[in-house]
Amino acid sequence: MQYQYWSRGFRGFTGFFLVFAVIAVFVKMDRISGFDNFIIQAVQSAESPALTSLAKGLSLVGASSLAIGISLLAMVLLYFVLKHRIELILFLAVGAGSQLLNTWMKLWFHRERPNIHRLIEQAGYSFPSGHSMAAFSLYGIIAYLLWRHMRRGSERVLLILFTVLMTGGIGWSRVYLGVHYPSDVIGGYAASGAWMMLCIACFEAYRSCRKSN
Repeated sequence: MQYQYWSRGFRGFTGFFLVFAVIAVFVKMDRISGFDNFIIQAVQSAESPALTSLAKGLSLVGASSLAIGISLLAMVLLYFVLKHRIELILFLAVGAGSQLLNTWMKLWFHRERPNIHRLIEQAGYSFPSGHSMAAFSLYGIIAYLLWRHMRRGSERVLLILFTVLMTGGIGWSRVYLGVHYPSDVIGGYAASGAWMMLCIACFEAYRSCRKSN
């Protein structure tokens, strides 16, 4: 059982890591501008006041201040209400690790933000997208923890749908607002996904080991 959990989690880590590695190589070699410009043009060509308001709202949801608030609420529930202390450690590891990875990788890649059609101003480097990494790690790990305690298929479908829409919407908003390339967003998802799956693999292996002892 321990090997099964580790193997499943490690396969997920490997898949996300390979996606990130491919994108990172293309970004470093500056060979992805055609893809980025095509997607940016397609997304921004649909610009409207309603979509701009939606994009700004979703971008705010992915901002650090709100993400920290949601994280604190989740930690309080895990520790004091549900008494899931080990799951709290997993939650903290995924969130903190994702943030540290993003900070380090931005400094490593030094990619400047797009300057095609910005609807808001944003400082800092571009790759990988911090909003995308934060959204993927936060909503992804919350979905994982909730999934484990859900038994109804309909509940799980709604959970996955909500997670995909929130995470995808936040990534879309960053491209729409002109502060990130699509490859920044996809790279952010992949990097955060790789780290989250590695943490989950270790968590499941630890739980399986405790049960067998």
